[in-house]
Amino acid sequence: MGMERPEPARELSVSAANIESRLMEISHDVWEHLLIEIPQVRGDDAVERILLASVQENVATLLHIFENDIPLENLEGLSAANEHARRLAQRDISVSALIRAYRIGHWRFLQWCLDELSRQGADDVVSATVNRRMLKVSFGYIDSITEHVIEVYRLERERWLLSRHAIRAARVRCILAEEEAEEEVDLDSAESALGYRLRQHHLGLVAWLPGPAGDGAGLVRLDRLTHRIAKELDCPASPLFIPRDEGLAWVWLPFGSHSEVSWEQLSGVVESGETSVQVCAGSVQRGIEGFRSTNREALRAQELATAASPGRRFTAYSQVAPVALMCRNLPDLRTWVGSVLGPLAVDDEPSAQMRQTLHDFLATGCNYTATASNEILHKNTVHYRIRKAERIMGHSVRAGHTDLEVALLAVKYLGSTVMQPSGDDTKARRPGGSPRHRR
Repeated sequence: MGMERPEPARELSVSAANIESRLMEISHDVWEHLLIEIPQVRGDDAVERILLASVQENVATLLHIFENDIPLENLEGLSAANEHARRLAQRDISVSALIRAYRIGHWRFLQWCLDELSRQGADDVVSATVNRRMLKVSFGYIDSITEHVIEVYRLERERWLLSRHAIRAARVRCILAEEEAEEEVDLDSAESALGYRLRQHHLGLVAWLPGPAGDGAGLVRLDRLTHRIAKELDCPASPLFIPRDEGLAWVWLPFGSHSEVSWEQLSGVVESGETSVQVCAGSVQRGIEGFRSTNREALRAQELATAASPGRRFTAYSQVAPVALMCRNLPDLRTWVGSVLGPLAVDDEPSAQMRQTLHDFLATGCNYTATASNEILHKNTVHYRIRKAERIMGHSVRAGHTDLEVALLAVKYLGSTVMQPSGDDTKARRPGGSPRHRR
């Protein structure tokens, strides 16, 4: 028969087992606290997802150590923690943010542990001994894992900075951050470092793989698509391709003296390529300020594309600008769309048909005949749908048609993200008004 474990170790094991049943809740709490406390790690979906995976992995490992009294020297590397360190290195997020994440996350985790020990009601002597043991083990763990991920970060940072793309990326970040006034930028030096002319027209793109990439294959696919687009649009030189991580790149297409782009051609290349790739585009603009602004537009379009449900393969900022500028506040946008469309903001097929007819009707200047031709419908069917839509919304289509056009555009590009679900929820809508609040 084995020796019975000392009471403090047994108490810590019981506490860890109790806490482990709430692993997801604790991990989300720690993760949300980190996003509040460390601004550098929020606002990027990929980094936030990997941070959550790292938190879950670390919490589970530390609880496992508590529960089974595992020596720290027996620990091996954690895959999510390693990937989180690598991703921060790739995104130029300082190592101090990585260290702070472990320090702050550790304290938040300890609060849960201390609360659980208090609920167990052990006597003061046992409780104090358990607390000392828990603090010693957890601080030892954090010290060990922090040293490990700092080394992972350092190696990845060196690898990333040594690459040609990363050298270009550093120069691009400097230009985009407007750290130098336009008249002070050494254009010759910048163009030499980038291998790309800044004194021309540009079209900015953001290209990414929504899922995991890995092994550099993602960047190869994005780079290949970028060159196909440049060839299709007859760009006079090679595009500037700047990786942001293993599955995301910023691109500038050189247009020389030309300022026109065929969105149909560009969309066609993306749609005919690999199904997993998504692309967003700014507008064609000139010079170093145009270099900056077309990238900003592409990023605004990307925010819309990633919020949309379902998402689109290609999104052009010029076609969605009003919605892209509003989609940073989706709850308010959803409320506004509901106030404009009323019950037509419901995510079902009949409402979708009427919204499409409304969209075409407004696009043709409220011409029934042209709308019927576009939709291959009888003119009377168009009349019927427009009258029915007006009854449902509680106002004329021609009254406030600008708001109506923007609301329809928001639904077109964001889909169910800004709509109400079909079914019982539709009963909570009032004709001509905004959705009733439901608690």
